[in-house]
Amino acid sequence: MPPSIDVAEIRAQFPGLAQKQVFMDNAGGAQVLQTVIAAISTYLSKTNVQLGASYPISQTSTTKFNEGHVAGAKYINASPKEVVFGPSTTQLFRNLSIALKIESGSEIVLSNLDHEANLAPWVQLAEWKGLIVKWWIPSKNTTSNPRLEPDDLKALLTPKTRLVCCTHTSNILGTITDVAALSKVIHETNPNTLFCVDAVAYAPHAPIDVKAFGVDFYSFSWYKVYGPHVSMLYASEKAQQQLQSLGHYFKPGDTMEEMLGLAAGNYECVQSIPQVTQYIEKLGWGPVAQQEQEIQEILLSYLRSKPEQIKIYGEPSSDRNLRVPVISFRVRDQSSLGIIDAIEARSDFGCRNGHFYSKRLCENVLGISDSDDGVVRCSLLHYNTADEVRGLVKVLDEVITEGAGKIDPDDSRKDVANW
Repeated sequence: MPPSIDVAEIRAQFPGLAQKQVFMDNAGGAQVLQTVIAAISTYLSKTNVQLGASYPISQTSTTKFNEGHVAGAKYINASPKEVVFGPSTTQLFRNLSIALKIESGSEIVLSNLDHEANLAPWVQLAEWKGLIVKWWIPSKNTTSNPRLEPDDLKALLTPKTRLVCCTHTSNILGTITDVAALSKVIHETNPNTLFCVDAVAYAPHAPIDVKAFGVDFYSFSWYKVYGPHVSMLYASEKAQQQLQSLGHYFKPGDTMEEMLGLAAGNYECVQSIPQVTQYIEKLGWGPVAQQEQEIQEILLSYLRSKPEQIKIYGEPSSDRNLRVPVISFRVRDQSSLGIIDAIEARSDFGCRNGHFYSKRLCENVLGISDSDDGVVRCSLLHYNTADEVRGLVKVLDEVITEGAGKIDPDDSRKDVANW
């Protein structure tokens, strides 16, 4: 068993945690390391110039930016040529979809479990290029713990399949997808099929090795991983051959930065990435997994104890090999918004409700008719404490017992209480 972490020491490195607010909406964005904040402040104070000039400050700025690029690539076991930074995963996938060379009549497979960031660009591309969209809905446990599994995917693949898109971890379910197993099925069925994975909800919780995963495209947001509001997209050198550069005509177009960067890799953010990777390297993923498993078990064990009242979405166990601490649920006969309002009215716990841009998952798979009310989601990270989670459970139990989110029988939204 890996050594446990000193949570107090960890928390001291995140200035945002020194507040009354208890952060339990981390899947929307993690708190930022002090070292990252300092690096950005120093950059803006001393080296905020255009890259690539010969004068000393520009050379320093260029070096820092390049070091950020190298650190980001190394972190996922890729080469700097294979990664590009941008403002968000949503934007990077949109750029990717525009650049993809694909013929009319080709088939693409899209997962209904995904955040819209990895769906909307491809739906639009299908309309533009005359592609056939095959929607991937798991065949088992669809209304509670649907999983993206090889057998279901294999039934959708044909010689015409050019692209498969799915999530590494749903930002509602928290269940981990075996991406390597899916990649094996995809590439054995058709070596020319490309595999695109959204890792935004996975990246804050576990190490990434794009070569071991066997993915062609892979993206996540550093602001979910203790860093600044910037994202990164990987495309293998082989997959890059299937892209049309969006860069200026006079650029060689032999790197992802030149092909899809479009000058959107924010300098001060990119150059701060080494601070994030150094923090994770020093901490180690083993202690992170142990801490997350312990704290998510506190909440999950409470939710499991009330099966007649509470429905858990995603993996019900706390095994970190199966799920990350992105925990979603609904309460019978109570609205998710009502529960959130009641929690906030009597505590400093910051959770959230809704569909979290996974609207198709809520409506088409989980069968939640009012997806705007959606689920209650409590998303934790290793800097959350056991005492915080126990405090949330206490308040949540009071709220549920009192029926604080109870739906009025005459409320037009009364169907949100149905499972």
